[in-house]
Amino acid sequence: MLALVVAGCVLATHWCTFLGSIKMSTVAIGTITFSTFPLFVTFLEPMIFHEKLRGKDVLTAILVLVGVFITVPEFSLENSMSKGIALGMLSSLTYAILSLINRKFMGKYPSTVISFYEQGTAMVVLVPVIMAQKIAPTGKDITLLIILGVITTAVAHTLFVNSLKYIKAKTAGIVSSMESVYGILLACILLGEQPGIRELIGAAIILGVVVATQIVKEN
Repeated sequence: MLALVVAGCVLATHWCTFLGSIKMSTVAIGTITFSTFPLFVTFLEPMIFHEKLRGKDVLTAILVLVGVFITVPEFSLENSMSKGIALGMLSSLTYAILSLINRKFMGKYPSTVISFYEQGTAMVVLVPVIMAQKIAPTGKDITLLIILGVITTAVAHTLFVNSLKYIKAKTAGIVSSMESVYGILLACILLGEQPGIRELIGAAIILGVVVATQIVKEN
């Protein structure tokens, strides 16, 4: 169980860096940089599980990375956009590590148990940080946080962990890259963030890789 507690700390780091990325840049940049985590999984998974690294997995990861590079603007640590990109990449790395830990323990514990320990630990780690900031949320804030915590975090994370019983972490990761596409569309509808041509091209490449991967897998 100690490993799951460590995973919970990794999850807390992932949340902070992911949300920080969106705050420093845009929803599109935050979700697209996060979608690079299959790249990390592709190279870490064979080392941890002693599996063969296949050429097509490397090609898939490279194509995802190309999509990200097309999307992001010129990199400079002097602007908030670049800082958001850096946080997004760190978020990607932590989620890749978390996915591999989850896969390792899927044979021992149910997905609900894994999610309980990880998210419970993340809560214990983050509550003191939140209390120190002395934030007074409104009723609307609390409602949105409940939706974020229950539906898009607890339920979604449990389903993702459970999927690792049936597919490899890198396959689940590639499918999760579609989050960037959903994120751009919802940000446009709900927040009025209009995606630029670079963001659209990058999202199209990432979505194309996801679809192609699933077609090859089914065949």
